[in-house]
Amino acid sequence: MSGTREKGFNERLNAAAEARKVQLDKFRAKPGPDDPAVVERQAARRAAVIARDVRAAERKIAKAQLAAKEAERYAAEQAEKAMQEADALQKAADQAARDVTSLTEQKAARDARYAARKARQR
Repeated sequence: MSGTREKGFNERLNAAAEARKVQLDKFRAKPGPDDPAVVERQAARRAAVIARDVRAAERKIAKAQLAAKEAERYAAEQAEKAMQEADALQKAADQAARDVTSLTEQKAARDARYAARKARQR
């Protein structure tokens, strides 16, 4: 009561030969390397690769330009900071010189008053 019929050896051989024939026909139907369609696809692939490389180079250039601008801005900020620090140091030095001069004048005035008081006492 089996509904399936087992294939015989010859039927399996014929099926395998038919499958090989189908695969061979499929392979023969493919265009060769000198076919215009194949050449066109290869040219399109090369163009895509070149375009991708160009875009990558453009990105690298843009990154380098951005890095250069950033470095330039950083250098300008550092130079401005150094100038401000130099100005602050100069102002501090000027103030210190004024303070020393003022203290020297005060001491000289105090010494003169002391000497005058001593001279009056004698």
